[in-house]
Amino acid sequence: TWGFLHGSAGGVGVAMTGSRSFSLTKFGLSLLSASATLAVLVTLGVAAAWYWRGRDRRRSLRLKQVGTVSGLFIYPIKSCKGVAVQQAEVTKLGLRDGDLRDRCWLVIKEDGHMVTARQEPRLVLVSITNQNGYLALSAPEMKDSRIPVKLSTKNPVRDCRLFGFDVQGRDCGEDAAQWITAYLKSEPYRLVCFEPNMVPRNSKDLLEPFRPTEKIAYSDCSPIMLLSEASLEELNSRLEKKVQIRNFRPSILVTGCGPYEEDTWNDII
Repeated sequence: TWGFLHGSAGGVGVAMTGSRSFSLTKFGLSLLSASATLAVLVTLGVAAAWYWRGRDRRRSLRLKQVGTVSGLFIYPIKSCKGVAVQQAEVTKLGLRDGDLRDRCWLVIKEDGHMVTARQEPRLVLVSITNQNGYLALSAPEMKDSRIPVKLSTKNPVRDCRLFGFDVQGRDCGEDAAQWITAYLKSEPYRLVCFEPNMVPRNSKDLLEPFRPTEKIAYSDCSPIMLLSEASLEELNSRLEKKVQIRNFRPSILVTGCGPYEEDTWNDII
């Protein structure tokens, strides 16, 4: 069942069970206001209790609220700036808000190999906004460019290479390619889009803890990345030069828990 997360000032409770890795692929959270939070949490608790009993009666797991969602972020183009959103649909490939899909656009070389901020650090300065069926791209010393979200089937599908694995993407056209190339000023680049009918990559092929059912498009290894504010604060307490949330590019930001507690959560509901 897929639901929605809501990032209002009141926030949404996050529930957890047990220990080990976490997953966001079983339950979503309904849209709600701050005043409705408690009632929805009770509903979620009942649903979760039913789910765990049906899943494995041998496991004795405890469900409790462990924090509050304080921020939701979608990064449409891999390595470019994120977009803060107030609500997001939890899909198998990551967060989505309307036409904004997390890491479903990718800059590639002409031979299909991925290009990220590891190779082109200036990508992190590219801002993206959703404008009535178009992604509007902005960058320093560049005129804005608009890319249609729905691409013509006449645009070629390109074979791409990410971390040694093959994945496809539909070419976003010459205007997008010329804009990215002119901005980065190094070599010819293309922009591609992962479409729903394309075959995603398997997270488990990259890291063992992931489940075989978890899929990704152009993300490094996971459809969702969760970070707590407490973890960032603890890290900064040990650094001379402070880092910010955007350095870690989380999908979901959580408050109300201790530092690194999110690393011990088994499932998030």
